[in-house]
Amino acid sequence: MTTKYIKKILEAHVYDVAVETPLDEALNLSKRLDNRVLMKREDLQSVFSFKCRGAYNRIYQLLKQKKVSGVIAASAGNHAQGVALAATRQGIDATIVMPKTTPDIKVKAVQSLGGKTVLVGDTYDDAYQHAIKLAAEKKLEFIHPFDHPDTIAGQGTVGMEILRQHNDNIHAVFVPVGGGGLIAGIGAYIKYLRPKTKIIGVEPEDAPTLAEAMRKQRRVVLKDVGIFADGVAVKQIGRETFRVARQCVDDVICVTTDEICAAIKDIFDDTRSIMEPAGALAVAGMKKYVAARQVRDKTLIVINSGANMNFDRLRHVSERAELGEQREALIAATIPERPGSFRTFCKTIGKIGITEFNYRYSDDKDAQVFAGVKLVNGLEEKEQLIEKLIANDYPVVDMTDNEMAKNHVRYMVGGRFPAVGDEVLYRFQFPERPGALLDFLTRIGKRWNISLFHYRNHGAAYGRVLVGLQIPLNERKQLVSYLDKLGYRYWEETDNPAYKLFL
Repeated sequence: MTTKYIKKILEAHVYDVAVETPLDEALNLSKRLDNRVLMKREDLQSVFSFKCRGAYNRIYQLLKQKKVSGVIAASAGNHAQGVALAATRQGIDATIVMPKTTPDIKVKAVQSLGGKTVLVGDTYDDAYQHAIKLAAEKKLEFIHPFDHPDTIAGQGTVGMEILRQHNDNIHAVFVPVGGGGLIAGIGAYIKYLRPKTKIIGVEPEDAPTLAEAMRKQRRVVLKDVGIFADGVAVKQIGRETFRVARQCVDDVICVTTDEICAAIKDIFDDTRSIMEPAGALAVAGMKKYVAARQVRDKTLIVINSGANMNFDRLRHVSERAELGEQREALIAATIPERPGSFRTFCKTIGKIGITEFNYRYSDDKDAQVFAGVKLVNGLEEKEQLIEKLIANDYPVVDMTDNEMAKNHVRYMVGGRFPAVGDEVLYRFQFPERPGALLDFLTRIGKRWNISLFHYRNHGAAYGRVLVGLQIPLNERKQLVSYLDKLGYRYWEETDNPAYKLFL
């Protein structure tokens, strides 16, 4: 039963380092969604996330039980800061093992709080394994970021504050999920006192650790996790957190990277604060829930869980936010290759704002244009535009949800080169860090000729590369086997319409 957590949450020791954060109404979101949206501002903690609550309570309770010379933790950043702060306040040493992909702002923050940092691997799970090894070697106490009752109880104080700050009906509380400590603590407390309030978890589509566990009714280990939302990039939900979550979580919503970016912008518009991707998950999920369920005139609470955003990542966020909010569409259209065609095409589009327009001569019959258009009425407006163009005899391909088009082609449009034989196209993703691109090229090797290459540093936690390779037909199976051994996530894009039209 989860009732044991009520006493533990009430007795949790967190306010030496944490503050009671405000529950602010998001006026713009509330008006737009026809609901009252309240934001629990955990981004306003001294370490800019809720993680200080669980870390401090765990260390405080540990020191009540025995003498400890030092602690160690594994974290992508926010838990790390919480542990470093808590250990410093208690006068003990803290070692933090972090993935190499951790934003630099989080690494420096840990160091400024008195923690020693060790960078290992590409994911939280890599860091975790190394931290466990060091803990045994150096006899340090491991402070788990989520899977311990004291940590869960510390995070549960967020739920306690919510009910103290809002004593009226709450339709649903939306909580970001990684390892599950926050949703377990909030869910246990709120469900005990307000059983009719829905507790809804929100995860990235590429890291659905709780969604998969709920679907299969057991914990699963995900093969891969996306690391855009690095704060929740966990391959397996905790044992104790899942035990609690399955008793108090009503639903889990998964959101795309574009939807997360749109949520970051939504929060900025209401608060002038910039969330990290994990910190905006709850808003992204809430918006998706409202649209799917047609919820109106309800009180909805979202947890703004963290604001440790790497500044360089803002480029990627701003690029994708308009797409995530359905305020921009990307289309490919075929127009006649003759004078005046561009003007006629633009007249057909009408007064819709054009955000970009790319073209290069290909042949003397048809021209391929790649265009971004501004949307006011979202998907409905996009569909109307496509229908209008088709009715005017313009072949159109919708590129809005085409990952290769969004990440690569829009920056490379230059016309096809017909003389490339035996070409296949692959899209790769690898953890971003100094030297990562060189490492990628080294591992790809010199066996096959590279006929096309595109890479952009998005300021994100992972790099994206588009590669064309000249592979004879009888060597295609060898290529797939070779790529599988490399260990990078990859997708074949040879049949992608964006490639066929523009590259």
